[in-house]
Amino acid sequence: MAKARYPRFQGKKFSTWTLVLSMLFVLTVVIFMLLALGIYSLPMSSDDSTPNELTSFRRMAVERDEGMGSRGEQWTEVISWEPRAFLYHNFLSKEECEYLIKLAKPYMKKSTVVDNETGQSKDSRVRTSSGMFFTRGRDKVVRNIEKRIADFGFIPVEHGEGLQILHYEVGQKYEPHFDYFLDNFNVKHGGQRTATMLMYLSDVEEGGETVFPVANVNISSVPWWNELSECGKRGLALKPKMGNALLFWSTRPDATVDPSSLHGSCPVIKGNKWSATKWMHINEYGV
Repeated sequence: MAKARYPRFQGKKFSTWTLVLSMLFVLTVVIFMLLALGIYSLPMSSDDSTPNELTSFRRMAVERDEGMGSRGEQWTEVISWEPRAFLYHNFLSKEECEYLIKLAKPYMKKSTVVDNETGQSKDSRVRTSSGMFFTRGRDKVVRNIEKRIADFGFIPVEHGEGLQILHYEVGQKYEPHFDYFLDNFNVKHGGQRTATMLMYLSDVEEGGETVFPVANVNISSVPWWNELSECGKRGLALKPKMGNALLFWSTRPDATVDPSSLHGSCPVIKGNKWSATKWMHINEYGV
């Protein structure tokens, strides 16, 4: 009696498909596990605005510390790649902003600039604000904010200077400048500044924008273009909004300085501008 003959590859074909399906199933399970643990997150669009050339990437942020007060919905916008700049919405709560202002007010003095020849501080007409510094880790509120900055910027707390609080009244400004050091003294003793976290502690009715005059972007493509002052329209500009924070990099990924990070603070036309600045270094920064 003749025996039935089956194709020799049938078993092999079956086992191959089984292997592929098994791998897909395992991959799906892994992705769901990562999502549940919060390690991986998917981009989420906000319904209240339209994506544009500069702000097309948006993602929900996760509460990373206890903080003071409620920060509400948090999300991130990519502002520019030259320089690298990112805007964190609701980075600080209203209570944190008011706390920093109240804490700083008794110690405000006329702001200074760094002398490129000596590396020392000096008065200058290019910067007309008032300001003061907190020591790093001054109290629990400041420590929470510093940890948040480290988490978002992926730079250890030990690489940062103490928070600087700045106040701009009507007519006050800071001409375009670089945050990275141009003198050997500061580079040798503190290490080159690599990034800046600029946090807005108040709204400003008119003027006071942070402007990047040589940013390599289409400056008029921002949705808030018509709200900018004449100074703000001279480059890529952001209007101050209480609680928002701007992270921008003064160095490129290869640690060379980035001239496109040139930036300034436009004159305040109406209202008052309060902000907090955190400079971060390539190397550990002593206090």
